[in-house]
Amino acid sequence: MKNHFVHTPCGPVQGAAGGADGVSVFRGIRYATAGRWEYPRQVTHWDGVYDAANFGACSFQPRAFYNEEDVPEKAFYYNEFRRGEYYDYSEDCLFLNIWAPDDAKNAPVLFYIHGGGFLGGCGHEKHFDGTAWCKKGVVAVTINYRLGPMGFLCLPELAARDGHTGNYAMFDQMAALCWVRDNIAAFGGDPGQVTLMGQSAGAMSVQQLCVSPMTNGLFRGAVMMSGGGVSRLLGAAQKAEEAYPFWQAVRQKLGAADFAALCGAEPQALFAAFAEARKEQKNPMAGCGPVVDGVFLTESAAEAAKAGRQKNIPYLMGSTSEDVVPPIVHKMAKGWARLQANQGKQPSYAYFFSRQLPGDEKGAWHSADLWYAFGTLDSCWRPFTEWDRALSEAMVSYLTNFAKTGDPNGPGLAEWLPVKKGQTQVLRFGDRDITMGGVSVARLTHTMLTKPNVGE
Repeated sequence: MKNHFVHTPCGPVQGAAGGADGVSVFRGIRYATAGRWEYPRQVTHWDGVYDAANFGACSFQPRAFYNEEDVPEKAFYYNEFRRGEYYDYSEDCLFLNIWAPDDAKNAPVLFYIHGGGFLGGCGHEKHFDGTAWCKKGVVAVTINYRLGPMGFLCLPELAARDGHTGNYAMFDQMAALCWVRDNIAAFGGDPGQVTLMGQSAGAMSVQQLCVSPMTNGLFRGAVMMSGGGVSRLLGAAQKAEEAYPFWQAVRQKLGAADFAALCGAEPQALFAAFAEARKEQKNPMAGCGPVVDGVFLTESAAEAAKAGRQKNIPYLMGSTSEDVVPPIVHKMAKGWARLQANQGKQPSYAYFFSRQLPGDEKGAWHSADLWYAFGTLDSCWRPFTEWDRALSEAMVSYLTNFAKTGDPNGPGLAEWLPVKKGQTQVLRFGDRDITMGGVSVARLTHTMLTKPNVGE
């Protein structure tokens, strides 16, 4: 694969030039096609050589329609992750990216789902680079999927047409997993060694995939960062029909007289109507997330987990000290791990990231750990220290070990004990060391009440 050219069951692929030594990069591979509010159809063939030199378009999202530099509340994340970057936006957005070691053969795969509140983001922001994972012998995959109203609209007309409605984004993610199952061997990956990984809404996506009856056999482990877990507030999914009134309100705001008019609406107008309808909702997550549709999800993730119906696989999960609602997110992750232990399922490992990032006083904010987990510190403006680099090296090692064996432990690393009866400590990634320890929920609550949150 040193010439970045591979033969897949879909056809030949020419990768990108100029990657790191020993790593082949394939950008913007189309894994599925879908019209507006249609379920995805997996790509199984293309004519000629597929050019995988450039990233594919991101899903339409709010920031496609304004300049982030002009919106003060977006300034922090824009300056951190997106300043100087350019993105194309489209409804035609079902693309994935692959980083593979040149000598990969039956290598484990980390399949990453980006966050962004189910409303923003993409799989090729500059901190999502799989090179560091490849250096540890792991193939990396990142994906784009439909967001906001494009990915989650629920209406009775669609249920009548297709037998169910909603969860288009979740079916996108599942289609990407199926494409990886059928094609990743051509890139040196082992389809039987796929580990899911996601952060924020990506972690919540991982959780839904872990309780869906449709995803059996597609992965063997899961990583959930700052999202997912056991929570009445964030772990519950409403039924599809319960979402109808919200989406009827979006239609009304748009001035769409019928379903055909809604289907023909310009994306910018659709997102504007969606934003207006959300302002009238008490639940800030209204209309933007998975629903119990009777097909992809037959019950909420919280209900499934409490009944022991989640996938019996190893889990690794955690949160940051200045996370979004830090005490809740921490308890969600630890609660899932404890539930796994109490049910006698495979081991679960919990972490807590409290490294205060250098360069400002924002602390370990929501998403701060991504630079470290991907080993992409050099792409960031911050004056990282030798400790930051050692911390990142350790996190990359833990993650890639977990992808290889289901156990993050390895030579030269602090021992990471799984959560079990009598063992409720987590691995703490701190300012000076990495060690097992407890987390003060009272302190997290104080942080939540006294320190402004900078997360999106």
